[in-house]
Amino acid sequence: MRRFVLLASLALSGCGFQPLYGSNGAGGAHVMHELQRIYVARIPERQGQELRLALQEQLGGASTKAPDGYTLNVSFGVNQSAIDIHSDNTSGRYRELGTAHWRLWTVEPSPKFLAEGDVSTLDGFNATFEQYLAQTLNDETVRARIAETLAGAIRQQIATWFKTQIKPSRNNPSEIPSYFDPTAMPTKDGQPYEKAGPDGFPAAATGRTDMNSQNDD
Repeated sequence: MRRFVLLASLALSGCGFQPLYGSNGAGGAHVMHELQRIYVARIPERQGQELRLALQEQLGGASTKAPDGYTLNVSFGVNQSAIDIHSDNTSGRYRELGTAHWRLWTVEPSPKFLAEGDVSTLDGFNATFEQYLAQTLNDETVRARIAETLAGAIRQQIATWFKTQIKPSRNNPSEIPSYFDPTAMPTKDGQPYEKAGPDGFPAAATGRTDMNSQNDD
């Protein structure tokens, strides 16, 4: 198996493929060095703390040097949807959508904006109403996984920017599909509709609480 992996790596390197975080060659070493120079600014609330810790671990690695080159600002949120609704109005599963937007700045008297990007991940757990402690632990475990996954995605986008200087694409609200709400009362502008969330589903279909059920201005 190891021989196969080695041969595959040699074949890919012969095609010009280089690992993004590889330590071989000047490119990989440069990316790793620059990632360790990123200071992660404070992210509010407990979920933000988890994401910040995950970013510090994944960006800094085993380095003991103080980050002195860049500042990373991250806005972060988790949206919980109740799905699998039962006849007694309880839910059999909670789906959690984590989203984050990051912005990278230089560290200097007049910081310069360098790059920004958006990441998202979808996770969830089965509801256990009879076991409150177990459900709380499941929710905390999911939130920790979301933080780790988002931190890895942010790290990958920043590393790609360091290597290519190509800014990651941003979410474009105009490209989000919209759905008519057949149960809503028509307004002066016509039948109301709501836009899909980052998971592609409209809010009313998943029980999401932050419903966006109005027409665009």
